[in-house]
Amino acid sequence: MPSPQATPLLSVKPNPNRGPESQNMRGILLMALGFFAFAACDVQAKFLTDSLSAAQIVFFRQIGLFMGVIVMLAVKGTHLLRSQLPAIQILRGICAASSALCFVLAVTYVPLADAVAVTFIAPFLVTLMGALFLREPVGARRWAAVAVGFVGMLIVIRPGLGVFHPAIGFIVLAACFFATRQVLSRTLSGADNVMTTVAFTSITSTVLVALALPFVWKTPDTLQLWLVIFGLAATAGVGEVLVIRALDIAQAVALAPIHYSLIIWSTFYGFIVFADLPDLWTLVGCAIIVASGLYTLHRERIAAREGRAAAARARADEAAATPQNGL
Repeated sequence: MPSPQATPLLSVKPNPNRGPESQNMRGILLMALGFFAFAACDVQAKFLTDSLSAAQIVFFRQIGLFMGVIVMLAVKGTHLLRSQLPAIQILRGICAASSALCFVLAVTYVPLADAVAVTFIAPFLVTLMGALFLREPVGARRWAAVAVGFVGMLIVIRPGLGVFHPAIGFIVLAACFFATRQVLSRTLSGADNVMTTVAFTSITSTVLVALALPFVWKTPDTLQLWLVIFGLAATAGVGEVLVIRALDIAQAVALAPIHYSLIIWSTFYGFIVFADLPDLWTLVGCAIIVASGLYTLHRERIAAREGRAAAARARADEAAATPQNGL
């Protein structure tokens, strides 16, 4: 899972001073590189589960972005920590830490590709929670896509068929925390600067996980472990920066499908490092989830286009009804 600190479904609005259409291809490339880095981060996290506790792994993972935030605050000033909704920001950071911790606990026991496939239910949970808590309109077609995505998840985990591992429950929890974080992002998007949200999330999640370290700490005792830890922090930090930059210059709807490239990289890394390959039913379930997710994005794109057209017509009607000077 992409940390679960950042995804193309983040409610980050593209920079209004840029031309999003012309920047889309550049943004897609940055997003793809970001998820390549996140997948590398995930496989290193799974490798470390044999030697370190989940809390330690998440802490080391957070350090990459945390150090970047400290540098950012030193350069741009601590005014970035001024938030109109500090309680929501802190809650978002707690959700981010909880999501990452649940994901690492799960990959201790299940193949990486299977875990990533189950995390793909997060966009559907965002749709559900957006409808319930933010009163966002959701039509019958999008509800149908949510139902189909849930069926795809059931095919991946196959409860009752001897394939389901209890640790999959941690993945579902990770997706729930992630979806909650995304809904909170929508609340914050009109109130705080993007970098304020990044700073709060990084600091809150890092401090929260650090509180558990005295109880679970185990000093890495080999050079290999330290090198993997360094790689974990570096790929996490690089992935975050690339995704944030992509969301800053390109349209979120154009970037969203890149999220599904994670299954490709996770399968690749899982095979190279652990000799794990998803079975046929996992691939079928994943394909169903991806297809339903892409359909949801397609409907959102249509709705956005219709909304822009309606707004343009309203402006044209208003202009036509306004008396012109000199006439």
